[in-house]
Amino acid sequence: MVDFEFKEKYNIDDFIEIMKILRRPGGCPWDIEQTHESIKKNLIEETYEVIEAINKQDTDLLREELGDLLMQVVFHTVMEEEKGAFDFDDVVDEVSKKLIIRHPHVFGDVNADTVDEVLANWDAIKKRTKNQKSVSESMLSVPVELPALMRASKIQKKAADVGFDWDDCSGAVDKLYEEADELKAAIQNGDGENAEEELGDLLFSAVNVSRFIHADPEESLTKASNKFLNRFTLVEKLAGERNIDMKTASLEELDSLWDEVKKAEMR
Repeated sequence: MVDFEFKEKYNIDDFIEIMKILRRPGGCPWDIEQTHESIKKNLIEETYEVIEAINKQDTDLLREELGDLLMQVVFHTVMEEEKGAFDFDDVVDEVSKKLIIRHPHVFGDVNADTVDEVLANWDAIKKRTKNQKSVSESMLSVPVELPALMRASKIQKKAADVGFDWDDCSGAVDKLYEEADELKAAIQNGDGENAEEELGDLLFSAVNVSRFIHADPEESLTKASNKFLNRFTLVEKLAGERNIDMKTASLEELDSLWDEVKKAEMR
């Protein structure tokens, strides 16, 4: 039994101490053997679970998932404190200073009355503090580890900020069709390697269109996936009700069920 004071309500200092206890000799064998690399995917999973709670507008779930996400932050921080690199106070200090520096319209004498002005200041300060002298350097700072659609959107926005962009959505849409034609040609030619490249170009162009219509590409694809899943579920249900084996049914039969489901949605 460890020396620990049980409380009715714990604070952040208690939370950090609990994690340290778990990592010490005599603590939890699993927690002790973890490294940054071994739990890095947990951080991503917990982040998405926070987003799920937000989408569900579930306050109780959000509180729980934010705690799980904070646990990942504390976990990684305690590992570094064990090595003498930094502790939680250092993390808080650095992000606090960053917020102060990047909000000169609040903590300084800079004027920024609109959201656009705030974002412009933020980007300019970020480039200066990170010593980014070119747009390419700014693009390279976008993590490769981001979801591909999100990374593409961020890179495109940085290019657009310096004028490297279509004049309007029509140019982006025309490029989308052009890339679709090139993908089709690569497939018809049996050129698998080129087809993969053209598919990437097509997706990149689709992200371009998303920017012009002010739609988040990740959200758009999520909605499309959800729509497909809902329709497929109903198609599968109809097939079962009519004793249709989906594995052996013709494409025409399945398309007919799909169209029936789509028409039902419009009623």
